[in-house]
Amino acid sequence: MAYDPNNIFARILRGELPCIKVCENETTLAIMDVMPQADGHVLVLPKAPAGEIYELPLEAGAAAMEMVQKVAVAVRTALAPEGLLIAQFNGAAAGQTVPHVHFHVIPRREGETLRPHAREMADMATLEAIAQRIRAAL
Repeated sequence: MAYDPNNIFARILRGELPCIKVCENETTLAIMDVMPQADGHVLVLPKAPAGEIYELPLEAGAAAMEMVQKVAVAVRTALAPEGLLIAQFNGAAAGQTVPHVHFHVIPRREGETLRPHAREMADMATLEAIAQRIRAAL
């Protein structure tokens, strides 16, 4: 499947759509998920144009994992979850809803049920407040 340069994450990466940025470097962008499965759900987006992991250049994958780890440490410091789920989906059958490679960093707490994937829009002020805590821990 050809990469769609008009997918929502490509448009965010080009600055055409807003996001709540957690951190960014030359190869990767970390943003708050606007439909979080748990409070503190962060998405890490490689800037390389790849729909699925199979097309992602190895260097971009390595850079993304470096950012995933950096964000995971900051989320743990800022929010003190009991655990942390890191996920990456490929294809609709696997649950991928945006055809641009991205990694989910999701804080987990015992007994807390995850909200449905890509279903409920969060309050932007709440997301920004959580993002500020994570940024402070970076």
